[in-house]
Amino acid sequence: MRYSELKMKENFLLNNRITLITSLFVILMSSISAQVVNKEDSITIRSLYDAALLNGKSYDWLDHLSNEIGGRLSGSIEAEKAIRYTESELKKLGLDKVWLQPVMVPKWTRGVKEYAYIETAPGITSTTNICALGGSVATPSGGLKAYVVEVQSFEELEKLGRSAIEGKIVFYNRPMQANLIRTFEAYGGCVNQRYAGAMEAAKYGAVGVLVRSMNLRKDDYPHTGAMTYGDTPPDQRIPAAAISTNGADYLSSALKLKSDLKFYFKQSCRTYPDVQSYNVIGEITGSTYPDRYMVVGGHLDSWDLGDGSHDDGAGCVQSMEVLRLFREIGYKPKHSIRVVLFMNEENGLRGGRKYAEEARLRNEKHVFALESDAGGFTPRGFSFDTDEKNFAQIESWKSLFEPYLIHSFVKGGSGADIGPLKDGSIVLSGLRPDSQRYFDHHHSAVDTFDAVNKRELELGGATMASLVYLMDKYGTKSEFGVIKD
Repeated sequence: MRYSELKMKENFLLNNRITLITSLFVILMSSISAQVVNKEDSITIRSLYDAALLNGKSYDWLDHLSNEIGGRLSGSIEAEKAIRYTESELKKLGLDKVWLQPVMVPKWTRGVKEYAYIETAPGITSTTNICALGGSVATPSGGLKAYVVEVQSFEELEKLGRSAIEGKIVFYNRPMQANLIRTFEAYGGCVNQRYAGAMEAAKYGAVGVLVRSMNLRKDDYPHTGAMTYGDTPPDQRIPAAAISTNGADYLSSALKLKSDLKFYFKQSCRTYPDVQSYNVIGEITGSTYPDRYMVVGGHLDSWDLGDGSHDDGAGCVQSMEVLRLFREIGYKPKHSIRVVLFMNEENGLRGGRKYAEEARLRNEKHVFALESDAGGFTPRGFSFDTDEKNFAQIESWKSLFEPYLIHSFVKGGSGADIGPLKDGSIVLSGLRPDSQRYFDHHHSAVDTFDAVNKRELELGGATMASLVYLMDKYGTKSEFGVIKD
């Protein structure tokens, strides 16, 4: 081999060795840097959990909302009291801004407690538990009695046709699918019969509607919820009520034995003109990006049967707690962080739509929003409505949550109130607590303060604060190139 060739080979090997050493050094330094960052993040997250569990405020706030104010149906006096209370508590936190955002909301009242019975023969009756669905019309003043036809779906309704339905009460009895581990999937699989059941039954001449409660447990508590008449003319709208799961099973069994039994129910609900209400908003102004906004929130309204502790008092106080925790540990966010307590999620979503509308009118850039609206049970993780690049970054934080048994980071879904903010770049997220007991309480008289565990509630607030902290520190990485921190 010539000397020049040998020299070239030596130089080549030397350069490769230098390149390899440099690469290894960069990898090593990156690893050390990542470990330092993760350690810093781990310490901050630990401090958030410590502050929530040792000195939390969420449980006390929920106690007042639930036990001193009660159910907060949109347009009610209780909803107004909740607005004033949470506004006052946010001001006590020393936030940079606290204000009320006006929004017009529907006003529907239940009236006198509903009454119902099954009549198997003249004078032979058995009472059963029902409640009017939110937005339903009343029965005639003397109540409504008619034969019953049981169905499982709108397709079955159509197949039966007007001849089998006209003049009868349609009884929708499709249960939540019990073998679905994700109970919100089970809820989604049958909630259309509650929401649109009256509208569909009226097309075939039905005089009323009964809907099996959206509940996996067998009990005597009917569960209310929103329903719609669509474009059904007012004079053709029929009363709609939910029947408890035990009541639904009894009625179904009775129909198999005596198909010509009658059902009687009486309800005196009423819809009024829209009224003025408010979203409650508090803000910590960002130190670096004051014109970029991150939102954390829940809905302040609830149904009227219980006191709305799980749905969604828990989400509201957890969201308030996020900002309080930042204040307590001395964390100064880079982005402006807002807590938004939305009004009218249950029967109109007016608050969420109004907030998004105002944000667009003001050209506010929202980069992240987190909602808690799945109860105050033990947090299991989050769902995310975002692109792959953002989700990859978020998944890289998963190890920071594992010491707190938060393991579930899934792509798809966020929250109803923050949904209107979706614009192709914002990252939307929902807190996902253990949901196995949630629908036992949802929209019913047993959605009460005693059903909320203090520790579980506080863990949820700390978990939300930890995610907001990480999103604020590292920013979003949108594949659309809108924000790159």
